[in-house]
Amino acid sequence: MSTQSPNADGAYSRRQILTIFSGLMAGMSLASLDGTAVNTALATMVADLGGLSAYAWIGTSYLLTSTVANALFGKLSDIYGRKRLFQIAIITFLIGSVGCGVAQSMLTLIVSRGVQGIGGGGLMAIAFVIIGDVVPPRERGRYVGLITSVFAVGSVVGPLMGGFFVEQLSWRWIFFINIPIGVVALVITSRALRMPVQRLDRQVDYVGAALLTSSVTCLILFLSWSSKEYGWGSAISIALAIAAALQAVGFVQWEKRASEPIMPLHLFRIDVLRVTIPLVTFAGVIIYGANAFIPLYLQAITGFSPTNSGLLLVPIMVGVTLMSISTGRRMAVTGKYKHWPIFGASSLSIGMVLLSQMSQSGLGLASALVGMFCVGVGIGSIMPTATLATQNAVEWSDLGVASSVITFFRTLGGVVGLAAFGALLNSNIEGQIDEKYLQAPRQIKNLEEPLRGDVLRVLGDGITNLYRVAIPIAIVVLIIATRLPERPLRKTSGIQESNAAE
Repeated sequence: MSTQSPNADGAYSRRQILTIFSGLMAGMSLASLDGTAVNTALATMVADLGGLSAYAWIGTSYLLTSTVANALFGKLSDIYGRKRLFQIAIITFLIGSVGCGVAQSMLTLIVSRGVQGIGGGGLMAIAFVIIGDVVPPRERGRYVGLITSVFAVGSVVGPLMGGFFVEQLSWRWIFFINIPIGVVALVITSRALRMPVQRLDRQVDYVGAALLTSSVTCLILFLSWSSKEYGWGSAISIALAIAAALQAVGFVQWEKRASEPIMPLHLFRIDVLRVTIPLVTFAGVIIYGANAFIPLYLQAITGFSPTNSGLLLVPIMVGVTLMSISTGRRMAVTGKYKHWPIFGASSLSIGMVLLSQMSQSGLGLASALVGMFCVGVGIGSIMPTATLATQNAVEWSDLGVASSVITFFRTLGGVVGLAAFGALLNSNIEGQIDEKYLQAPRQIKNLEEPLRGDVLRVLGDGITNLYRVAIPIAIVVLIIATRLPERPLRKTSGIQESNAAE
């Protein structure tokens, strides 16, 4: 058997699967290391290039473009092949990294993060499609540890790397270091991702992609600008909200008659997807949105250095890693998955309650650490299971687009959450303290009393209030999780099913 081809019925050996996974892990390590390193340095970037009002946009721009990329790359990989699109995603990520590294303004940084987001979204989307191609759903849990190990290592190495660059060199090296890592990833994927190209005779729904991109962009601008720049009742805010709604309606109407829709509407009639889509959307609001402000709290309120505040995020990834591996193995043994999202949503709710107590005297750091671990347990229980259940519920011909759809809505929830929580934070602190004291959050501890106490109180209450708002959202996630249908996990991979159909 050759190193790149499955056997006659489309099954891969364990050695072949591990070789393919090495290529996936090489590419995904870019997004993993960059994400944790950037979170560590956000406060320093804000101090160097702009004010706190732009804080959320550093992450929002990345999530916005990765959301659209998630929807596109799965379809494109059906036409042009998985490997080619995976490598295009790596190259795009590197171009964005160079732009971030040389940025001299917050606008340039935000735009370059958007380019990075296209690459990062493509990496995640194609990785999950390839996993569905080569590993049967029933066996997929045995390999989850390989993927989660990338993020586990990133959760430790990323903060250390980001903290070292911020404190010893410059935050710009967080992006420049991606270049040699990306080159290595390209070399590894060239050799490891030797999969048969099974191109489908399909076209790309560019009109649908344009309507989807425009609608999401208007929605994010509405959430981000309305609370601070213009106000919720301003003409521009109302116009953005109407534009987002009209283009969303136009997107749905177009998809009904498109020959090759970017988001086939028949997927929404599948009982499993009717639950997994809102499940990952609401979970994404919390996971991406609320948690983005933990580093800001640790650095501004507690005064931790970027390195230490980054390392304090490790409990999240510990929870993610432990639950991803354990749930994957149990699902491989039992073939059942429904109870894991319920458990994860319960843990996520507890995490939000604990994080909402961070500003309480004597509870701050301990509450934050335990809360972050609970959030990690929730992520590790919900997200992999939702993806697995989705892939298990669709035919191989829809595997790429279904994987992209679930990743799209997960990221869309994150985009909305990040923008909404950023707007909420701005509205909570606006007018109570002079914004010039927030230009460098880590320097707040050097202010004289009583000003220092006032600033810390306002900012601390503003951040912890985000988690109080997230508690009912977590409860919604729990309610949705109880509705997930249980289907037997299939024992054939996507390629095996394709060969059988032929």
